Amino acid sequence: MSLTYREIKGQYKALQQTFEYMVAKRAEFTAFVREQAVTSVTFVGSGSSYCLSEAAAFSFRLRAGLPALSLAAGDLMLHANRYRPMLTGTLAIAPSRSGSTSEVVEALRLIQSEKHIPVLSISCVADSPLSARADFALELPWAFDDSVCQTRTVTNLYAANLLLAAFLAGDELLIADMQAAIHQGEAYMTRVENDIRRASNFAWTNAVVLADGELQGLAAEGAIALTEIAKTQAHAYHLLDVRHGPMVTVGPDTLVIAALSDSGIEHQRNLMLDIKDRGATVIAFADRAEAVPQDIVDLAITTDRPLDAAVRGIPFIFIPQIAALASAERHGINPDQPDGLVAWVKL
Repeated sequence: MSLTYREIKGQYKALQQTFEYMVAKRAEFTAFVREQAVTSVTFVGSGSSYCLSEAAAFSFRLRAGLPALSLAAGDLMLHANRYRPMLTGTLAIAPSRSGSTSEVVEALRLIQSEKHIPVLSISCVADSPLSARADFALELPWAFDDSVCQTRTVTNLYAANLLLAAFLAGDELLIADMQAAIHQGEAYMTRVENDIRRASNFAWTNAVVLADGELQGLAAEGAIALTEIAKTQAHAYHLLDVRHGPMVTVGPDTLVIAALSDSGIEHQRNLMLDIKDRGATVIAFADRAEAVPQDIVDLAITTDRPLDAAVRGIPFIFIPQIAALASAERHGINPDQPDGLVAWVKL
């Protein structure tokens, strides 16, 4: 059994710890944000953390009523002077597995060099360089992935970011749904894992992950997992946008993983039909059976109960993680040590 597999299967145990820790920090966090009198939020990350930053920025705009954007840390590091005017009055939030990624730490140093910008860090180790630079440090060491590719870490950082948005919005229903998703997690993984392995057990060389809204950033992370773990080409798009060019890459060698919603069901059904007509294998996910055209897709996966649109991302990300791992196992690829990658970048 690979370390990557153990970490994937251990993500819900870690999520419960993250949930309890974040709830305990709720009052302190909201007081901190009020004290800063910020007018916007800027998420900063690299790789998987940048994908999570994209999702988090969407959540903050949609739920917390704050202007929010995400910046790739390497981009910000190289162009700090150019971007500094857009950071006036912002709170920088940096989610990170290691808390040591060079681009993230250096980018934050540069933007603070002329005027202090408050920084909130979320790292999966204690006492990291990122925590030392932060004005408010959150630390989730139980969510740290020892394998190179991030899986458990991703889910926990996604949950932490989403809870921050919920705290600022006072969204008690979202918080309750997060706990519900965690409670059903172990049973969900047991129920769907073998089905995911069977559906993805063919000679696919291309993967497409489709999702909208807050899940789009998580879909991009799913594509990274498929690329890193399975060493295959993988890309993420908004659902209907796949027709606007990327459809030319979809064919019999393609695995499509789609997060469907309970809006525009007929449009989604037609999209799944178009994708199947091109010969692709489709795994479709939703939180209710009526949202999935089960007569069209190869595998329909649903949660045990309806969930908030963003909370659905927690069970959704398990699908590309397991599909990637199963492919690596079939091809004799070591998922714990993918060729050419390191756990985090040190410049």
